[in-house]
Amino acid sequence: MENGTATKQATDLVTIFTSQQATALKLRKSSIADRKSNLKKLRSWIHTNREAIQQAIYSDFKKPAGEVDGTEIFHVLAEIKNALANLDTWAAPKKIDAPITFLGTRSYVKAEPKGTCLIISPWNYPFSLAAGPLVSALAAGNTAIVKPSEFTPHTSALLKKMVESLFTPDEVFVAEGDATVSQYLTSLPFDHIFFTGSPTVGKLVMKAAAENLTSVTLELGGKSPAFVTANARLQEAAERIAVAKFINCGQTCIAPDYILADEKITADFTKALANQIKKRFTSANESLQESQHYTRIVSKKHWLRLNELLQDALDKGAQLVYGGNVRESDLFFEPTIITNVSENARLAKEEIFGPILPIFTFTKLEEAIAFVNAKPKPLSLYVYAQNKAEQKSIIQQTSSGAVCINDSAVHFLNNHLPFGGVNNSGMGSTHGYYGFLAFSHVKPVMKQRNGLTSIKPLYPPYTNFVKQAMNWLLRLH
Repeated sequence: MENGTATKQATDLVTIFTSQQATALKLRKSSIADRKSNLKKLRSWIHTNREAIQQAIYSDFKKPAGEVDGTEIFHVLAEIKNALANLDTWAAPKKIDAPITFLGTRSYVKAEPKGTCLIISPWNYPFSLAAGPLVSALAAGNTAIVKPSEFTPHTSALLKKMVESLFTPDEVFVAEGDATVSQYLTSLPFDHIFFTGSPTVGKLVMKAAAENLTSVTLELGGKSPAFVTANARLQEAAERIAVAKFINCGQTCIAPDYILADEKITADFTKALANQIKKRFTSANESLQESQHYTRIVSKKHWLRLNELLQDALDKGAQLVYGGNVRESDLFFEPTIITNVSENARLAKEEIFGPILPIFTFTKLEEAIAFVNAKPKPLSLYVYAQNKAEQKSIIQQTSSGAVCINDSAVHFLNNHLPFGGVNNSGMGSTHGYYGFLAFSHVKPVMKQRNGLTSIKPLYPPYTNFVKQAMNWLLRLH
């Protein structure tokens, strides 16, 4: 970017940011009906432009229309529906009980908008992970600047078109551009930053936010494991893992990153998994390269990274069990299963974020649990086991953003559940009420009675009476 162009863009962003700050102050007096009106406008636009959303995402990385409907559009519409149905309750003041020492007082908490918010969204689900947080920001009564990914330019342009048709720049604005735009935006004193992306970039966002003491929600990633024990329903586990892992060509933050399989069932499970890949991502007499049901890698940069990860693992002794075919010309990367992966391989250390699935074996469940606990805490953890004692043991002895038993990734679509990570995999929660809270400050309000209060007898000077009264209170506690 030319220096002159960068300077003008920075000036324009500051102008928009300042105008949003002024609008945010006015929105403090807006009604719930006003917020609902914004959400209804957004919902109407999505329904009207469903095909345009499908086409934009297909243009970016050939995601099938049915997959766009299920993983991009449905999630946002579900968030809007949930907010419209529950916003009155979410935003209503909630009475808080007082202890005996505050007899006569009345207390409540009230969710107020944080103000001007920044939403930085990723490329892997470029519509839903931009529009979903925007729903929460609007429901909470904020203004917002949305920075979509430069790796999905068609979807970014569509988001800009959508926002410009529904809002004025002082309400919502889409800032297109590369990482330098994100870096500049995070230097501004926003009231909240909502970031979805990698832990590496999340640390930079958090560091920049700290300069302005800006609160953050970080939706990151990590190596999400899937346990498959000896008593798991293997065919069902294979089907659900195949879909969750290879949908979107594996470019999903909550996709199973690797499998921990009991050695007694590893061979049968691997065979079932390979069969499910063929069944779910190809039609009759169709190869995966020709399939209309399988997405591509988003960019050459990411394709090259995945190819290097696979070659590194194979060079260090990994065994290719299924797949492995790649084609750089159209960024095709076949669903790939490998075993015997060295712990020194990059695949064993880095988040894969693509259609390569390593299978590690264990003889005792404790070994598998220790394997997971030796790594940073994942965003999600999956348990395929019919034995409740095994389920309980894994849940109790591991830490992760979420746990899903006998399925993978579907918890993301339940917007009554909080969605978020822990430590390396994120900070804060989103979806539904939790998304509303992420963009709200829960303000406590306490109203004291006039005249004599329960605490007034404890005012100084500290006479014997005050000391005796305090002794009595301390004994009560």
